[in-house]
Amino acid sequence: MEENTLYGKSIIGMENFSPEEIRLVLTAAKEMKQIIRGDIKKTGNLRGRSMVTLFLENSTRTRTSFELAGKYLGADVVNINSSTSSMAKGESLRDTLRTIEAMGVDAIILRHRAEGSAEYASKVVKPVIINAGDGAHAHPSQALLDLFTIEQAKGRLAGLKVVIVGDILHSRVARSDIFAMTKMGMKVRLVGPKTLLPRFFEFDGVKIYDNVEDAIQNADVINILRIQLERQQAGLFPSAREYARVFGINEDRLRLAKEDVLVLHPGPQNKGLEISNDVVYCENSAIHDQVENGVAVRMALLDLTLNR
Repeated sequence: MEENTLYGKSIIGMENFSPEEIRLVLTAAKEMKQIIRGDIKKTGNLRGRSMVTLFLENSTRTRTSFELAGKYLGADVVNINSSTSSMAKGESLRDTLRTIEAMGVDAIILRHRAEGSAEYASKVVKPVIINAGDGAHAHPSQALLDLFTIEQAKGRLAGLKVVIVGDILHSRVARSDIFAMTKMGMKVRLVGPKTLLPRFFEFDGVKIYDNVEDAIQNADVINILRIQLERQQAGLFPSAREYARVFGINEDRLRLAKEDVLVLHPGPQNKGLEISNDVVYCENSAIHDQVENGVAVRMALLDLTLNR
């Protein structure tokens, strides 16, 4: 049996994972997916364990899937958000974390708008911290579910050509995907408006494009990032219509990739902007699979970090 090197460890970012640990999660997720698809979605793996989801930014997929993951594994799960916690009264993040720790929880799933908040949390309290998104820094469970979805569809990871298109500069998903995918031997292409691409970027296995047609030629996977509409006010691209015309993934552009190209999107989608309605629901789309696989991967993370 493979050694569980993740037991008791906080999950902060993909840069901290070894390829062997990524493989450990993907292998465990296969077993967890069978539980999700079973008639009785309940195990006793984490019976007697407790976890808190502390989401200080809005979320549907990540929060719900972590909650279900904990419940499917038999853990006791409590949800806290900023509007219903004492943080609305001015309590600091540190005091909130220490209060939760004092109640005896085993894990805290944290989403926060500030980069580095998950790493900070792991230093001030003892429970396992799982980063569910910290600003524009990292989203490790999303990267792992992306890898799992690709491998489930393609049967392998190494050597695949993956295009990540959109706002690379501000995307925690892109950062985590880059670390995870290159560690597993995948070739990554980044494409988007020059204002949304990193200016200085050197990373083995990664190539930057500013022309979407060139980037997606013969691609195995296209991962389409959500355009954060609130950033339009910063003037980083002329208009939504212009972005859709130049960088939006539609059926015509999809034909430039391989015939069996896999389409991913972390959600929620801005249909008609970064992705056309036809592409969302086409046979190449694995967007719905990503949601199911997100539960399986988060079950695997909870089980590996909390169950020796």
